[in-house]
This record gives sequence, C-alpha cells and structure tokens, in this order.
Amino acid sequence: MAPTATTVWRNAALATFDPAREGMGTISRGAIAVRDGRIAFVGNEADLPSDFAAAEQFDCEGRWITPGLIDCHTHLVYAGDRSQEFEMRLEGATYEQIARAGGGILSSVRALRAATEDELVAASRPRLEALAAEGVTTVEIKSGYGLDLANETKALRAARRLGEANGVTVTTSLLAAHAVPPEMHGDRSAYIDLIIDRILPAVVAEGLADAVDGFCEHIAFAPEEISRLFDAARRAGLPVRLHADQLTNSQGAALAASHGALSADHLEYTDAAGAAALARAGTVAVVLPGAFYFLRETQKPPIAEFRRAGVRMAVATDSNPGTSPLTSLLLAANMAATLYGMTVAECLAGITREAARALGMGDVVGTLEPGKWADLAVWDIDRPAELVYRIGFNPLHSRIRRGHL
Repeated sequence: MAPTATTVWRNAALATFDPAREGMGTISRGAIAVRDGRIAFVGNEADLPSDFAAAEQFDCEGRWITPGLIDCHTHLVYAGDRSQEFEMRLEGATYEQIARAGGGILSSVRALRAATEDELVAASRPRLEALAAEGVTTVEIKSGYGLDLANETKALRAARRLGEANGVTVTTSLLAAHAVPPEMHGDRSAYIDLIIDRILPAVVAEGLADAVDGFCEHIAFAPEEISRLFDAARRAGLPVRLHADQLTNSQGAALAASHGALSADHLEYTDAAGAAALARAGTVAVVLPGAFYFLRETQKPPIAEFRRAGVRMAVATDSNPGTSPLTSLLLAANMAATLYGMTVAECLAGITREAARALGMGDVVGTLEPGKWADLAVWDIDRPAELVYRIGFNPLHSRIRRGHL
C-alpha cells in the first residue's frame, strides 16, 4: 500500500539529531511528513514521495525544526515555595540554620501534604505551561515531597493529570527515597523498608510510575539502602534513576551503573572511575546547571571526563522549589554551555536525543526519524546555536505534539 500522510511540514531547515547523520543531523531544505501522529518521512524536500502531495501542507518559510524538547529531570509537582529560604541564604544562613528554621525538603513535604490533588494540579500547571511554551513536548516529573503512601501517590496522580490536560507527554518517577519523613525519626533503613513493602507495590498496582529514583548522599540515603530499593524496583519491573554525587563523591555514579540505571543525575563530584562505569553501562549523565547556579556551587561535573569516556550527556531544569526554581529548558541549556563548557551540539542533543535516552524513550522521541512520534518544535532562528546563545528570549514559532499543533 502506498504511504499516506495527514500533514507535511516543508520548506524547513532540520536539525534531526539522527545518530546516523553527522553532527546535529542537519538538512538545509527539508520536509517532514506525518501520518497518524508519527513521522512517515524526513529528508530533503526534493526527495519527498509524490504520495504525500495531497496531504495538508505547512510552509515553514525556511524556519528550523528540531525534535520537541525534553525536560528529563523535574520535581514540578509541589505546593508553596521556598523564597524565604532563598532570602535567608543570601543573608548568610547555612543549610543547617535553614533546616532548624523549618526549611529544606521537609518544608515542601508539609506544604504538599496539606494540599489536595486538585490544588497540586492547579499550582503546578503554570510551571508545565512555561516549559511547553518553549517547545517542550515531554517532561519527567518526580514525586518526593510526600514521603508516605497517601501523599506520594497523590503527587504522582497529579503529575499524570497534568500531562493529560496540557498536551505534554508526562513520564513519572517515584522518588519516595528523597528524604526521611519526620515521623520516621531519622530511621533511614526502616523508611526504605516502608517504601519497598508498601509504597512501591501500591504505585506499581496503580500504574503511577515509569521509574524509581533515589537520592544517594550523606544527607539522604546510603549506597546499600539505595541498592535495596533498586533491587526491589527491578523485581517490580521498573527501571531506575539516581541523584548521584551532587555534594560528595559517594560513588553514586558507579552505583547507578551497577544497577543498569537509565540515568545518573547531578554528578558534580563524580570521578574518572564513575564516568567509566556510566559509559560501560550506557547510563546517561544528566547535568543540572540550574541547581549549581542557584546554590552558587563551585564543583562542576567532569564534562571533559564524560567526553573522554564516551558518556551520553543530557541537560534538564531540575525544576523544584528549593534549589532550582527554573522553568526554562533553553536557559538550562545556556547554563550548561556557559557554566559547564558544553558545546552547542552537546546542549541541544542534551535536551532532545540524550534526554530521551535518560527516560528510556529513545525509541519513540528525541530525534526526527521515521517511526517516531511527530513531536516537533519550529523556531524563528537563523541557526541552531541561537537556542543556546540567547538568554530570556523565546524564539518558538510553533509546537507540534504527535502531529498536532
């Protein structure tokens, strides 16, 4: 049967990020044909099969098309804010002082527990809309501010609802191992047992999570505790991700790699051995320059070591109320370039192709290739570098998700 298409996007410059093409996989005068929400053809417009002539045509007038952007690490569902902590930090307060004053992650836990699911959806929607307005078509949202069965599931339900109502693909991660809830009185091991025995099975039964995440750090959970959780996650059929090596070298990157994690995130203190382990495992390094900037950190992720080892690198906002209240993936890309020294090609691959890999979705989104979902971003730019170069400027012309504007 001859191919058909519902729409053709023509007269466009394409940055496909197809790994089979060099660099960003650019096509100077290209076209994309879409059928049933998936890409049916991508290539030179002159090579567009005649079968697509009758399809609805969109003249892009020379604009650039990239894959729809992907924010692969957010804590987007939360209540309230932590602007008071920001002010205290600027006035010289330490983390411990802020915690004693009722701040930190547990401040967000109290706010989320007090909010209804509807209130969480309403509070989080503007943050999702801000990302979508910059061409984001896929967003990962973590739990982690509930820290008990009722509130972790409430947050994950809110995340699912946000995606359904706002034309964005939302993938969710269970991050119950974010901090120890106050009612556990610092008993980390008992809380990990609670996650394994009660929270994880309930989340799996309701289909609320696509992955399990954890925070491996001296202020959070030890490697052996995370290992127990990850073993349970894999038995339950869920892939794993890890907040690793953000504040110290706790060998988090190697831990993530040993469990075949989709990604290891933050990684400021990762060493050469950790980078090599990530490369061997195919685990994506997700860098989060928003938190580095916001906390005024000085230890940068070992980008050059990641390059040498052949580690895939993604970039994300880490959007959260305490350490990265950022809802611009384009600004995160600029930060990755200016603060971490990543190249334009690395930054743009990091918010498309490699972000898709970090979510285990590389077979359906992240590049412009036949068979993948037609998630596209059309830009008013002269060259792709503008997407990383500009600050506070949104050149998005149109956003297409699964073939629909």
